[in-house]
Amino acid sequence: MNGITEEVTEFLTAALRRPVGPDDDYFALGLADSLFALELVTFVEERFSFTVEVEDLDLDSFRTATRITEFVLRKTGAGRPAETHDQGA
Repeated sequence: MNGITEEVTEFLTAALRRPVGPDDDYFALGLADSLFALELVTFVEERFSFTVEVEDLDLDSFRTATRITEFVLRKTGAGRPAETHDQGA
């Protein structure tokens, strides 16, 4: 488990007051509701220092700690491979 997933899992475990694994869908399990979704978005924005835009508000991106990690990596650019600058030369 990477650092982002660990942090998100720790937050979820504390907020939901029960152990949550990286691939547990806490919405499908009935552990979370729309109010919790807002709390989760706020946590992600504050912890990872970016704004979740309206077009980012897809519940599928927030269903599991693993999906949140993927979302954070996409938003921060940390998940993109480095570009090579000498292509086509």
